[in-house]
Amino acid sequence: MTTTNEKILAALRTAMEAEMTGHHFYSNAATTTEDPQGKETFKRLAEEELLHFNYLKKQYGSVLETGDFNFSAPLAADPNADVSGPIFSPQLKARIKQSHFEISALSVGMQLELNAVNFYRQCAEDSDNTEVKAFFNHLVKWEQGHYDGFAQELDSLKEDYWQANNFVPM
Repeated sequence: MTTTNEKILAALRTAMEAEMTGHHFYSNAATTTEDPQGKETFKRLAEEELLHFNYLKKQYGSVLETGDFNFSAPLAADPNADVSGPIFSPQLKARIKQSHFEISALSVGMQLELNAVNFYRQCAEDSDNTEVKAFFNHLVKWEQGHYDGFAQELDSLKEDYWQANNFVPM
């Protein structure tokens, strides 16, 4: 096995671990949040992270067996469709003062997704293979869509949350 393939396999292992971490985090968030729309959103994200994991696992097996990716296997159809629209219901604002978990979940989710974006971007930059670059850049889009959705939701809630909890100076 070439050093390049060893690096690719190591990157895929790290990516699979990150996707599984995301899956477990979003599954726990779905169980913990009291917001019905948040439950559904986090369940969907957990399922998507598992799909990402399984796709990466297939690619790992392909690189291990053949020394190359299997680009005929379909990737996610639309990497930006997963976190569109509000994550939580409008009723969350009515109880924003008690929404500590939800605000924390958005922050942690953003960090997980940002870490993934940065990792995949670095993998793309480190590769001199056009197909491998395209593969990792597509993964960047997967995670960037999640990050953007979390950032938009947090931005729409944080002022109300800060004021309700007296986090802003008066």
